[in-house]
Amino acid sequence: MSTLSWIVAASFTGGVLSLLLAALLTLNTRKAWVLKLVSFAIGALLGAAFLNILPEAFELSDNPAQVTILVLFGILLFFILEKLVLWRHCHMEDCEAHSPATAAEQTVPTVATVTASSYYTNEHEHDRGRSGMMIMIGDTFHNFVDGILIAAAFMVDTQLGIVTSIAIIAHEIPQEAGDFIILLNSGYSRRMAFLMNLLSSFATLVGGVLAYFMLNTLDFLILPLLGLASASMIYVALSDLIPGLHKRPEIGATIQQVTLILAGIGLIWFVGLFAHGH
Repeated sequence: MSTLSWIVAASFTGGVLSLLLAALLTLNTRKAWVLKLVSFAIGALLGAAFLNILPEAFELSDNPAQVTILVLFGILLFFILEKLVLWRHCHMEDCEAHSPATAAEQTVPTVATVTASSYYTNEHEHDRGRSGMMIMIGDTFHNFVDGILIAAAFMVDTQLGIVTSIAIIAHEIPQEAGDFIILLNSGYSRRMAFLMNLLSSFATLVGGVLAYFMLNTLDFLILPLLGLASASMIYVALSDLIPGLHKRPEIGATIQQVTLILAGIGLIWFVGLFAHGH
């Protein structure tokens, strides 16, 4: 096989395989477990951002402040994007922004406040897809960078490319699972959540093919894309998901939430440790 064939096969297989495995893990989840898995998703997002993406960004940058500025810019960018999404879905009759009563007395519910019993119906007020859209934007950036990394590895050595692809697939499975949970909690149907993740996964193939033909000119994009990807994960975890967990302040729920967050972080850490060890 030629180098380009390896890149195409690895990028396509990596994106689709990780998506299918994540779907098997999450789309058949019982309703009672949906909210519990939100905690795991928080851990996976924070783990991916702080244990994998940001360390890679710091290695690529000669100036650590450059990375932190990118993350700060990304957080502000996603805040603005979320505001635009709110504005787009705003209706004169029922919008929080246009209703003095609701603006003063209500807050927009976060994804983690949705109850499991009403989750799969239209009776609850979900977050109108805000966090789902945010995470899809960030995941698309991340997948695009994964494609660039796969291409770069194969252009150095085929064996290195294969190992890199395996590591990326292993890393993507828990992250894609977290994305599914976030999309479902954000009000998307199972089918739409799968289609959105499938579309996002093709960014890996696009990044790999573009990198093969334009690797030298795309090098400068890796660092800002890594910064934006980590910013999106941090923003969604801290802004949309964690506040909802505070709606259940009892000791038992808190212990469960912390345990699942640590489990998500631990899985990302273990996958990264295993990949670096091999």
